[in-house]
Amino acid sequence: MIDLEKLTLGNRRALAKAITLVESKLDTHREQAQGILNQLLPDTGKSIRIGITGIPGVGKSTFIEAFGLYLIEQGKKVAVLAVDPSSPLRGGSILGDKTRMELLSREENAFIRPSPSEGALGGVAQKTRETMLLCEAAGYDVILVETVGVGQSEYEVAAMVDFFLVLMLPNAGDELQGIKRGIMELADALVINKADGESINLAQQTQSHYQSAFHLMKNSSFWSPQVKTCSALKKERIQDVWQMIEEYQTAANECINAGISAFDEKRARQNSEWLKKLIHEMLELRLKQNPDVQQQMPELENQVLNNQTTPYNAAQKIIDLL
Repeated sequence: MIDLEKLTLGNRRALAKAITLVESKLDTHREQAQGILNQLLPDTGKSIRIGITGIPGVGKSTFIEAFGLYLIEQGKKVAVLAVDPSSPLRGGSILGDKTRMELLSREENAFIRPSPSEGALGGVAQKTRETMLLCEAAGYDVILVETVGVGQSEYEVAAMVDFFLVLMLPNAGDELQGIKRGIMELADALVINKADGESINLAQQTQSHYQSAFHLMKNSSFWSPQVKTCSALKKERIQDVWQMIEEYQTAANECINAGISAFDEKRARQNSEWLKKLIHEMLELRLKQNPDVQQQMPELENQVLNNQTTPYNAAQKIIDLL
C-alpha cells in the first residue's frame, strides 16, 4: 500500500512507488492509480510545469542540472521527469539521466525520474501527465519535463506544460535552418546554450536571427517569445532564464479574460485535450480486447490486401462490432 500522507509530506520513496503504480500496464494497478490520483487532486496544480526540448547534443541534461541546482538555491523543490527513448526492437531503455545529472541527483530537494517512452508518440512517456500530478502533490514547486527531442515530442510536451523552452546550439546554421517553423510557434522561449569561449559571438548572432524571426510571428495577448543565451557548463546566465519564466507566469496570471487567467485557461484547455486523447486510447484498447474484433480482423485485413474491400468499409465493419 502507498502511504498518501507520507507522499504529501514529500517522502520520495512513497512518491516513487506511486509513480511505478501509475506506469503499470496491469488493469488492477491502473484502477488503484486512478483512485490515488483522485484523492490527491486537491493537492495538485500548485507548481510551474516547464517543458525542455532540443536536438541531441544541445546539452539538455547539463542545462537541466545547472538550472535545477540554481532553483534549489532559490529555495525551490525540483522534480525532473526525463523521458528516455525505448528500443523499437526490445522495448528496453538505458534510463541514464541520474548518471548524467550526478550533482542534482544528490540534492535532498530534487527528484529525478527517468521513464521509458515505450513507443509513445514523440518519446513522451504516456503517464507523464499523471506523474506530474503526483510530484505536485508531493510538494515540488518546479517540474521539468525533458523530452527525447526527436520526431513529434515537442508537440506532445508543449500540450502538457505551462512554459515550453527550446534549447539551441550557437551554430544553428544560416538564420532559421536549424529550427522548424512549427517549433517556433510552440516555443515560449529559445535558449541558446554553450554560449561561452569562442562561441559567444556566434551565439549572439544566432540570438539576433531568432529574435528577428519571432517579430514576424503572431504572439499571444500577454507574451512575446524571448531568446536568451547561457552556458550551462559554466553556470552562466542561468538566472536570466528563471527570471524570464517568472515574468511569463506573472503575465499569464494577470491576463484575465471572462474571469479566468490565461494561465488557468491554458491548463483547462490542456485537460480538455487530455480527456479527448484518453477517450481515443481507451476506445482503441477496447477494440483490441474485443473477441469479435480479434476473430474478424485477420480476414478483413486479407480482404483489404487483396483489393476485395476498401479500408474504409473494413474499418466500418470493425466499428460496427462494438
